[in-house]
Amino acid sequence: MEDLDSVVLRTVQAWHAAGLPVVLVTVARTWGSSPRPPGSLMAINGQGATVGSVSGGCIEDDLIQRIRAGGVDAVCASPTPTTLRYGISADQAHRFGLPCGGTVELVLEPVSSRSGLAELLDACQHRRSTERLLDLGTGAVTLRPGRRDGLPLLTETQLTTHFGPRHRLIVIGAGDLSHFLCQMALSLNFEVVVCDPRPEHSAAWRLDGVVLSREMPDDLILRLQPDARTAVVAVTHDPKLDDLALIDALQSEAFYVGAIGSRRHSELRRDRLREHFDLSEPAVQALHGPAGLYIGSKTPAEIALSIMAEVVAVKNGIERPGTQSVASGKAWLEDGADAAWKLPPICVLP
Repeated sequence: MEDLDSVVLRTVQAWHAAGLPVVLVTVARTWGSSPRPPGSLMAINGQGATVGSVSGGCIEDDLIQRIRAGGVDAVCASPTPTTLRYGISADQAHRFGLPCGGTVELVLEPVSSRSGLAELLDACQHRRSTERLLDLGTGAVTLRPGRRDGLPLLTETQLTTHFGPRHRLIVIGAGDLSHFLCQMALSLNFEVVVCDPRPEHSAAWRLDGVVLSREMPDDLILRLQPDARTAVVAVTHDPKLDDLALIDALQSEAFYVGAIGSRRHSELRRDRLREHFDLSEPAVQALHGPAGLYIGSKTPAEIALSIMAEVVAVKNGIERPGTQSVASGKAWLEDGADAAWKLPPICVLP
């Protein structure tokens, strides 16, 4: 499974290779409420087929009607990129289904051999953060290493957009919990890797779209070098495996590192990391343990949901989403949290 940007770019590449005229549309700026954020992509070919989204439907329908009525030239009046605004007036906003007061500015780019699509897709595949600079006067594209994230920058002469690698989840341990966790991560467009060197656990473990590694966890972490778009979750309950992965993950750029277990066992793990592996206090405190938000989880699927919810919250800038439960007297950060993580035997990974 690819992220939506890669799906759009790969589809555009295929349409262009087949000889179809294609327009790549980028949300460059928005004012007020808008259905899709800046940087969103869609493409439309000369037959009116689309991929991606810039509004959720209404603007796309207008562009399709224009192309079907007058061809690609009805959308792009010149062979070079043009800008188009929707929602300037209240009537237009209502017509195109935009929220009240919303305005969307689009850059429409006729795709050509100068669009740099193959190089951009290669960079995304190899997890290289890239800035794409589109010359509005010529349509030529320049690619260069850049930020992972950022809003597009539109000037009179250039549109700069940012493309980063997909978010990635590394799961230490193959079992029921990791299976549910991986399914949820895939549905959220994460790249997913599962690591378990134990043949009795990994031999029959299969899930389409997930890479299974039988390396030792620390070897895997050192090889993959988690970046700022990577989360690492240890779920084996075996300190010999979990701790090996956590030691290196906590010293990497990973935006989230977590491990399952009761509150008491999580504190014991932190003590081990301090005393036996000489990790710094900031690194130790960065560990999310017990991993997951408190939702009264009982089954592997519910525990996976709580973990994935916390991973997404941290990804979206909420650093310690579970701490709010302290004020309400919930058990997550109190002694009762142990009970929530003492699962019946059928739910515990070996």
